[in-house]
Amino acid sequence: MSEDAGQMLAIYDDPSDQRSLSLDETSSTEESPDETRLSLETINDAVPYIGQRFATHDAAYEFYSEYAKRCGFSIRRHRTEGKDGVGKGLTRRYFVCHRAGNTPVKTLNDSKPQRNRKSSRCGCQAYLRISKVTDSGAAEWRVTGFVNHHNHELLEPNQVRFLPAYRTISDADKNRILMFAKTGISVQQMMRLMELEKCVEPGYLPFTEKDVRNLLQSFRKSDQEDESLDLLRMCRNNKEKDPNFKFEYTLDSNNRLDSIAWSYASSVQSYDIYGDAVVFDTTHRLTTFDMPLGIWVGVNNYGMPCFFGCVLLREENLRSFSWALKAFLGFMNGKAPQTILTDQNMCLKEAIAIEMPTTKHALCIWMIVAKFPSWFNAVLGERYNEWKTEFYRLYNLESIEDFELGWRDMVSSFGLHTNRHIANLFALRSLWALPYLRSHFFAGMTTTGHSKAINSFIQRFLSAQTRLAYFVEQVAVDFKDQAAEQQTMQQNLQNICLKTGAPMESHAASILTPFAFSKLQEQLVLAAHYASFQMDDGFLVRHHTKLEGGRKVYWVPREGIISCSCHQFEFSGILCRHALRVLSTGNCFQIPDRYLPLRWRRISTSPTKLAQSSSDHADRIQWLQSMVSTLVAESAKSKERLDMATEQVYSLLSRVREQPVTSQGARDISHIHRNL
Repeated sequence: MSEDAGQMLAIYDDPSDQRSLSLDETSSTEESPDETRLSLETINDAVPYIGQRFATHDAAYEFYSEYAKRCGFSIRRHRTEGKDGVGKGLTRRYFVCHRAGNTPVKTLNDSKPQRNRKSSRCGCQAYLRISKVTDSGAAEWRVTGFVNHHNHELLEPNQVRFLPAYRTISDADKNRILMFAKTGISVQQMMRLMELEKCVEPGYLPFTEKDVRNLLQSFRKSDQEDESLDLLRMCRNNKEKDPNFKFEYTLDSNNRLDSIAWSYASSVQSYDIYGDAVVFDTTHRLTTFDMPLGIWVGVNNYGMPCFFGCVLLREENLRSFSWALKAFLGFMNGKAPQTILTDQNMCLKEAIAIEMPTTKHALCIWMIVAKFPSWFNAVLGERYNEWKTEFYRLYNLESIEDFELGWRDMVSSFGLHTNRHIANLFALRSLWALPYLRSHFFAGMTTTGHSKAINSFIQRFLSAQTRLAYFVEQVAVDFKDQAAEQQTMQQNLQNICLKTGAPMESHAASILTPFAFSKLQEQLVLAAHYASFQMDDGFLVRHHTKLEGGRKVYWVPREGIISCSCHQFEFSGILCRHALRVLSTGNCFQIPDRYLPLRWRRISTSPTKLAQSSSDHADRIQWLQSMVSTLVAESAKSKERLDMATEQVYSLLSRVREQPVTSQGARDISHIHRNL
């Protein structure tokens, strides 16, 4: 889509109607006084002309509107002469291009928020004038002026349909949308479903996601003030039950809830271990309340999404996002993540730079790709899938130079030189393309698999029927369900299959979680297919079938330091095949401790710290059960381990039985027995 087209779409609903359009009668082709009378059937002609006749002014408007759509613009009703019911009544009408006139200067009002939008109006002089003529007692409308010269570019057929005049939601579609809203699905999902139902390509519905959001807003019947009070009351109740539950909120000038953020004790504990890489997803809304919802999510040592916190905002601006980030850092004792992934939002980008200056900010690739159908499907047509394949190839490249050269070739090959989305993506390439991000840790959250898992996790507690107060409780319930799934995985630690027989493999299997070990094991298997060559400044490692290229590996055995030019360890926390090949060649039988990160180990922190960081008695019991499961799995690997564990546990059990039993503990023991 051209830049002009993009501006039109962005500012289509400018309500001003500047009367600066010069519509003098001498500026157009005029009706000849001796013109031959034309029949009403001429309304089917393709192009307006002087003398063309219509039964009503509405029929003339519809004809000119259809003509405008074919040509690449839309129209609006302009000034009239005469008035129905007064004298001769309405005698003349003007229909003008949607870019006619100029935007008046608005008077600033400090008490009202200003919408900073550019206007599409550029003084275009194109118009159609019709006049009412009465012959033999029958009134009809005749074209008496027509100018078809525009001072702006006209849109292509696949672009003009996005103009507001041609974006409509039928009554049937409205009912369908409202039905979808009650099921709790997102607006984006509604669009995809309706595209499938109507058998149209993505991006070809006669309305946009914004139109659907506006429709839902108009039908919303929730009492927001009562909802806000319920939400605050619920948060305060949670705080009374658990002093470690955290929440912050702000009120507006009318003492109504403006923003609120919250987190749980277990979330803060998880963040302390797994908060190095965070996704801040702000693409969701609570449908019945129409408030932007931000969710902080990470990935734990089992590769499962873990919830860190939530925020509800009235507005999506710099002030709101800055407040949300400050609240989140307050919950997490001031600890900022190493990296944070977000949607493409410039206000959020600026807020992160201010509030988290040491954090590497990147854009979630899956959030970008989700917009591709509406951005490119109509533009590229049959070549869309071919283009998307090329995009993913470029995205996964390792070299910045290769990426930028490939991007230029892709733009040229697909004729996307003037496409504003392509230009914007390239301008922001350092925030989403992997060649620019590989030296930063993202815990694997840039992969498609993780994106689906995180989206699924979030959707578990998003519902159109969820009231705000219950939403807080729903998140807590789902978080505990996820913790139970993790415990099941911990109890199955012994189901690991070794593939290479290498000492490094068995050593890593005893330390890493099954998820992390499977990632390392993939690299160990592939390492056997690589050759290493010692150079003056390190090692060159390449596939045994290749004669050129490869990766540079630097190894300092005495200090246990190894690094590779592919930056996989920095990016994922898992050593690459190239580094593993060098370690194997150098007779290294165990992976250096620093390359088995704590966040990917079976137990990522000490039992004492876990116990002290949780005030919930049941949570601490759950952690103890997890450690016992791990102890059993480790002890079963040899007779020596089993003997030592049995002796130590017997001694520990004797000391534990000497401690007093509380009523709370007795109740929790009874609950545990009932669930066994």
